[in-house]
Amino acid sequence: MKKSYQNIEHKREDGSIWFNDLKRKREEGPALNKHRYTEFSDATKSVHAGQYDDPNTGALGTPIFQCSTFYLKETSYQAIEEGRGRDEMIYTRYGNPSQWSVQEKLSALENAESSIVFTSGMAAISSTLLAMLDKGSHIVSSRDIYGGTYNFLYEDLDRYGMSVTFTSPTNIKEIESAIQEDTKILYFEALTNPLLKITPIKALVALGKKYNLRVIIDNTFLTPYNVKLLDLGVDLVVNSATKYLNGHSDLIGGTVSGSRKLVDRIWPQMLKNGGSMDPHACFLLERSLKTFALRMKTHNANAMELATYLEAHTKIKKVYYPGLASHEQHSLAKSQLKGKNSGMISFEIEGGDTKAHQLLSFLKLPKEATSLGGVESLISLPYNTSQASLTKEQQKAIGINDGLIRLSVGVEDINDIISDFNQAISKTFKS
Repeated sequence: MKKSYQNIEHKREDGSIWFNDLKRKREEGPALNKHRYTEFSDATKSVHAGQYDDPNTGALGTPIFQCSTFYLKETSYQAIEEGRGRDEMIYTRYGNPSQWSVQEKLSALENAESSIVFTSGMAAISSTLLAMLDKGSHIVSSRDIYGGTYNFLYEDLDRYGMSVTFTSPTNIKEIESAIQEDTKILYFEALTNPLLKITPIKALVALGKKYNLRVIIDNTFLTPYNVKLLDLGVDLVVNSATKYLNGHSDLIGGTVSGSRKLVDRIWPQMLKNGGSMDPHACFLLERSLKTFALRMKTHNANAMELATYLEAHTKIKKVYYPGLASHEQHSLAKSQLKGKNSGMISFEIEGGDTKAHQLLSFLKLPKEATSLGGVESLISLPYNTSQASLTKEQQKAIGINDGLIRLSVGVEDINDIISDFNQAISKTFKS
């Protein structure tokens, strides 16, 4: 039996409501440089937000603070005593200037009060979910989520006395019907892997408000450049920083962004899980984010052109791309993504997996490798990579058909990419 949960006002004996009497307000951050350039565009935020220019040396750009610990002082002890350890430099697993710098840049791009960076996307996902759940909690999620996330939800939650129900990411009625009295979280991906289904965020947020649930969204495929989910009412946004945020295929990382209140709940879980990002990795991520907006603009434009080319090719059975009018949710893409449709394309080739493998062998520019979001185009077959942990029946159930190819379109010249696909498809069907 479902019920709508209302906010409960906790009254004291004198009749006043205690939470209205609280004076302390959580600050954004933590940060060394609190100027987020909120009045500027994403391209400007990418370059300037969060950057720490060292006053002692005059170094332009955030140094790498490659240290494990910091001098303790009176403010350190006071922060520890008051439970504000996250706001002081004490120990690098707790916080480091390199972490604070990149976290501020991320918060500026996400329009978030606070962010945390992790050693991997899965560290971000697992820490976030465990921090938001109690024993007996239930999650509603998607059958189409990333294989690693699916495994964590399906295999590990039961060990913590928690449970999950998997639904379609696009069917709000099915999602609502899966909500139970012990449901605490709606966890979905904004754009699914590999079929690029769009989760209707506003409708999901409305469900969250109706049943007093946290809405947590993985935005790896879209990033805050394409859609700012916190502005749409989502509670927490996670990303695999390994992908578009870093964009150079040389870093493993994860992020979470949201209100300071919620992110402060995740921070101690991160400490327990041990997923704090190393200072040098923080430096690499902040460096890469300086070109984030430029890269995303090119990824989006290249993908749209290539998707159009592929859809017109006689040897391509179907193309999955939100920017195409043929996409089943094209109208939602226009309203929710507003023309920023990601750099990801999936398509089915005539001849099934056999021809798909041949095509990959003939391509010169896209590299046959797992992952996505790099400056170079990356291509793979989902059945033996991202969804390899699913059975054939599970793969078919979510639409992973014979001959499905996933392509992360890079920032190479689009004419070169199209020419390469043209020659590779021709060779594939001559052999």
